[in-house]
Amino acid sequence: MADPSSYRPKPGQIPDSPGVYKFRDEHGRVIYVGKAKSLRQRLASYFQDLAGLHPRTRTMVTTAAAVEWTVVSTEVEALQLEYTWIKEFDPRFNVKYRDDKSYPYLAVTLNEEFPRVQVMRGAKKKGVRYFGPYGHAWAIRETVDLMLRVFPVRTCSAGVFKRSAQIGRPCLLGYIGKCSAPCVERISAGDHRELAEEFCDFMAGRTGAYLRRLERQMQEAAEEMEYERAARLRDDMGALKRAMEKSAVVLADATDADLIAVAEDELEAAVQIFHVRGGRVRGQRGWVTDKVEAVTTGDLVEHALQQLYGEEQGDAVPKEVLVPALPEPVEPVAQWLSHRRGSQVSLRIPQRGDKKDLMATVGRNAQQALALHKTKRASDLTTRSRALEEIAEALGLDSVPLRIECFDISHLQGDDVVASMVVFEDGLARKSEYRRFQIKGRVGDEQVWHGQGQDDVRSMHEVTARRFRRYLQEKQRSGEWTEEPAEDAPVEADGPPDLGAGRPVDEDGRPKRFAYPPQLVVVDGGAPQVAAARRALDELGIDDVAVCGLAKRLEEVWLPGEDDPVVLPRSSEGLYLLQRVRDEAHRFALRYQRTKRGKRLKASPLDAVAGLGDTRRQALLKHFGSLKKLRAATVDEICEVPGVGRKTAETVVAALAGAAPSAPVVNTATGEIIEDDGAPPAALSAERGQER
Repeated sequence: MADPSSYRPKPGQIPDSPGVYKFRDEHGRVIYVGKAKSLRQRLASYFQDLAGLHPRTRTMVTTAAAVEWTVVSTEVEALQLEYTWIKEFDPRFNVKYRDDKSYPYLAVTLNEEFPRVQVMRGAKKKGVRYFGPYGHAWAIRETVDLMLRVFPVRTCSAGVFKRSAQIGRPCLLGYIGKCSAPCVERISAGDHRELAEEFCDFMAGRTGAYLRRLERQMQEAAEEMEYERAARLRDDMGALKRAMEKSAVVLADATDADLIAVAEDELEAAVQIFHVRGGRVRGQRGWVTDKVEAVTTGDLVEHALQQLYGEEQGDAVPKEVLVPALPEPVEPVAQWLSHRRGSQVSLRIPQRGDKKDLMATVGRNAQQALALHKTKRASDLTTRSRALEEIAEALGLDSVPLRIECFDISHLQGDDVVASMVVFEDGLARKSEYRRFQIKGRVGDEQVWHGQGQDDVRSMHEVTARRFRRYLQEKQRSGEWTEEPAEDAPVEADGPPDLGAGRPVDEDGRPKRFAYPPQLVVVDGGAPQVAAARRALDELGIDDVAVCGLAKRLEEVWLPGEDDPVVLPRSSEGLYLLQRVRDEAHRFALRYQRTKRGKRLKASPLDAVAGLGDTRRQALLKHFGSLKKLRAATVDEICEVPGVGRKTAETVVAALAGAAPSAPVVNTATGEIIEDDGAPPAALSAERGQER
């Protein structure tokens, strides 16, 4: 690990002008490329106290061994040079979008004497007109097959074209009228090129003129009683309309625009792009990237724009680009796009109307793409195996942790404290073994802490001790596995019992709970929570279970007794698995905490009245209007409620007299005081911003 001060430039050596800079490692490899309006200010920000840097930036500057820069005239030139260097050096700490699939394009080879329509993938070639990208190649072929009735452009390969020219006979498409057969000179090269350009115009969205022309020709043919030609023109119009229907109209004003949306979490980001031409979605594509540098949504958008238009010119760059967040600063990026197009390009965030609605659709696609990417990544056996191996290596374990248990504490300002335990086996969630705990402030018969309040460390000690005390109890009863005692029974599992082979089971065949020990315990938190969990295990004499903690703020892995955390690479599959385990434990605990709090807020003194069911309880509250008025009522007044007798009324009066009035409930969204009526949904929603 290098000390940034060892290669820091001398004061006054860095120019105060726009430019692009490169960080190199000890082997001379470029590890990061960036641009700046002021090189002096930007580079100075890297050479401050390491504790003040973002963890990703700190990793980069300690990996680097040298920095160099190039001065340019404008920020636009800096943007272009940054893109060029990123493409050339492929730096490890720069955001690099990886396409989640290879997208096919509909291409027209206008650079050939006889242009050809075909499906193309990969790098774009000069002189070729591209349309798309499309989701599937078959979608392109269906569209082309419909349009060849009207625009019979050549689609054959060079070999087939040459062979047909040699033998003097066209291919099958030439015989059935879906090719104008330039190979046998049925059409001249100039006329065929004009046909290909008309094909391109129609694909670009200029459809109205061709449909009107065909309709006029059809009417003329019908007036001249050339009914066969009129029928053929009618079928041609139908084919073009069916081709147009394959891309629905989304913007009524025939807009040409690209819409870019971003979905992200702490480690990854997904980008989705809709290409709209003539008001219709002509193509869609998406990328996923690891966030190896500290980036905002605006930075991700800027990188996406570079990826999209870095190699494009002219009409390939649309007049309008709609994004969820603007790069900072936005002016150089807008100028760069305008330079690529050759005319003004509008780069903005849609605020209202159809464009905002369509942007929301693109955003949903981005969210789904990110979720699908994570699902594929989690379900891949090779990836899971690599993740477990990376965890074992980073934590110094003797073997890979095939079973991982994670604990999390959840509460709302110290109230309704609960805990969750989630289980991952072989890198996959085992929901049938999830467990929930109510924090009691004691372990067994021993009081470990007193009073209410927010104390995650003591709660973590309690829940860990309770879980492994149960494990030891079951081992001690029969020498190996026994039935669990009734105390501390699990509250809930997310799924049905798993009757997997090789797992300890009861006499009735059900799997035993808490009977299978993990190889690794993960706690949500830093060094204090890890120390509490380790202390609980040591008190029980358990020394064959490893413990670590994952701190959410910086995604650092903490080990017991260590002053410094273990920092896994941001692209590490091991870190990704630990994060999934931690997030699942947090979700499960938060869900239980909300359920528990909701039941508490809805609790009423009437719940404890023997023989008073839901129907009569609701009847009482409806008759008197509130619990406060019911408390002030006499026995005779309560007896007036249908279905409530004197004995029940006396029981209700006694129960309400013995119950202390509850404190007024405040709706934190409106400030309204609600006495004895229960908290409205708005109060619950407002509280969620303060829960952990």
